[in-house]
Amino acid sequence: MDPRVTVITLGVSDLEKSLAFYHDGLGWQTEGIVGIEFEGGAVAFFPLNSGLQLALYPKEQIAKDANVDGIGMSSVEFTLGHNVMSKEKVDEVIKAAEDAGAEVTDSPRDRVWGGYSGHFKDPDDHL
Repeated sequence: MDPRVTVITLGVSDLEKSLAFYHDGLGWQTEGIVGIEFEGGAVAFFPLNSGLQLALYPKEQIAKDANVDGIGMSSVEFTLGHNVMSKEKVDEVIKAAEDAGAEVTDSPRDRVWGGYSGHFKDPDDHL
């Protein structure tokens, strides 16, 4: 199998609120919520780089689609990284996320692996 990822899907509690965070708050481009004409089809896509897409999809629908119990989903099971070229840019990204409603959980600082990063969780608490 060719190892590749084409879509990263985040389970969200409130699709409209999460859409607003990424689109209005962070300025990411999207066509908005699509698929509302289908039962369980509402989703928002954000084109990223190299053909990768970020999808926001209701948590309950992911659990239903996967035939699993959605209880116990956690925001510490994975992270998404957004690399930039300078400490100042990291500070700008963290500030933009905070201004969009994110909770900064770890202020930007030098990391032992050589990077400089901070962490936040978005208002829908899935990151």
